[in-house]
Amino acid sequence: MAVAGAASGRRRARRTSTPDGWAWVTLSVAALAAAPILSVVWTAVTPTLDIWQHLAATVLPDYVRTSLLLAVGVALGTAAIGVATAWLVTMYRFPGSRAFEWLLLLPLAMPAYLVAYVYTDLLEYAGPVQGFLRAMFGWTGVRDYWFPEIRSLGGAVSLFSLVLYPYVYLVSRAAFIEQNICVLEASRLLGCTPWQAFRRVALPLARPAVAIGVILALMETLNDLGAVEFFALRTFTVGIFDVWMNMGNAAGAAQLALVLLVVIAGLIWAERAARRQRRFHHTSGRYQRLTPRRLSGWAAGGAFLACVLPVLLGFVLPSAVLAWYAFADWHPERLPNFLVLAEHSLMLAGIAAVAASVFGVVLAYGARAGAPPLAQGAARFVSLGYAVPGAVLALGVMIPLASLDRGIDAFARAELGVSTGLIFSGTLFAVSAALTVRFLALAYGTSDAGLSKVTPNIDSAARTLGHGPFSRLRRVHLPVVRGSVLTGALLVFVDSMKELPMTLILRPFNYETLATNVYQYASDELLEECALPALAIVLAGALPVLLLTRIIGHSRAGEELIPHRRDGR
Repeated sequence: MAVAGAASGRRRARRTSTPDGWAWVTLSVAALAAAPILSVVWTAVTPTLDIWQHLAATVLPDYVRTSLLLAVGVALGTAAIGVATAWLVTMYRFPGSRAFEWLLLLPLAMPAYLVAYVYTDLLEYAGPVQGFLRAMFGWTGVRDYWFPEIRSLGGAVSLFSLVLYPYVYLVSRAAFIEQNICVLEASRLLGCTPWQAFRRVALPLARPAVAIGVILALMETLNDLGAVEFFALRTFTVGIFDVWMNMGNAAGAAQLALVLLVVIAGLIWAERAARRQRRFHHTSGRYQRLTPRRLSGWAAGGAFLACVLPVLLGFVLPSAVLAWYAFADWHPERLPNFLVLAEHSLMLAGIAAVAASVFGVVLAYGARAGAPPLAQGAARFVSLGYAVPGAVLALGVMIPLASLDRGIDAFARAELGVSTGLIFSGTLFAVSAALTVRFLALAYGTSDAGLSKVTPNIDSAARTLGHGPFSRLRRVHLPVVRGSVLTGALLVFVDSMKELPMTLILRPFNYETLATNVYQYASDELLEECALPALAIVLAGALPVLLLTRIIGHSRAGEELIPHRRDGR
């Protein structure tokens, strides 16, 4: 009997570790998502024309130094702004504190390249700010006064910090909300001042969340092309674009991309290694409602100023400038072209949102508890796509699609005597595929969070009633995760609307979107000409702000354990 039981256990283990039909679907979707990254790696290690020695001896040190300094500066800036504002609006009450809970998210809707264009237009020598100073004080040239150079590494760090700190603010505030207030009160009883309680207790508990927010901000920084190119900064993304598009060497671009992938993987590994064998959880099972402390006087004024400046500089001022330019330089004959640009952007973003949502549900459902480890690992692997810069993914998508087009064209010429031309590369398919892979992690994450609400017991009950995997997904899981799927689709849609590197590289000939139109005009110092498309991108990015505030919510860990009166007190 024991032998029979052991054999039966081995058979069950073998069945659970062997991919079933749905697991094979999951593996197929994950393989498609991983193909661009793998193609970059393959092209980099098997170059037909190796220029690595030339790159390493000439431009690579500059790329490494500039990217590293930019990343360190943005990490410090976003962490300082995001953590400070999250702590203030969570733990204190001051004029406007409740409004700042969602206002501080608004800069997330402002692409970094738009902020770079606006502030350069305002702060450069011929701009209105320096012109006003010269007129007021009678200065005649740059020798009479000093003014910070906006087109510099320091200027880029400041602008990126202003628009990317919401990543840190979002996760930090969620972490502070979920913290047990009893732990903070215990530190106060032990003699800690409010600053010491924050530094010694609250911040270490929130450190994993803060690290995630900083890494997300760094991913966006390394992905940027428009701002760093406009500021003449030689980062990896600019180098990949230059080697591929200007030098025509895909292998050299792939080698630079591989170095960047290693750097990104190193960032993620370093953060996880720093947390290894450390505990970041609460040891108290008692919970108490959070009662924010009310500030007054200079303290209230300082808190208000600390929260209003990021919103004012990161969103309100750039949006007001774009709105003024759009109004002052409006010409009715530009409306048809604007509508065409909007149609192109909406179509690409809609295709990416639908495709990413479908694939995200497939991956999340295939990686549920009980799925083979191979399927679960493959589903998690696709989340790396969000960490890969757009220029790298564009290269990874173009290489296999170009090879496929060449193969189809060669077959058609040999067998049919006709040329098929470009079927996949250089078409909307390539752009849509790249956007889907890049933002698939967003759709997968929201779908996975929604599916976690469905307990294994519900799955077992549906299976007992004779429902297979597809039937359970359609009749049980999809009604539950509908809101999560729509959330992921909206996030993918908004990010696709403002994505620049992939759209710029992969778009069909003479096919313009809002982002590429803004890039072309602003690069030629014609910001007024593209103010309306730029403002449209900002308004589209502002849509998920209220959604994100709902995600943060007002609940605290253990709040369900606190008795509630029916009158709400």
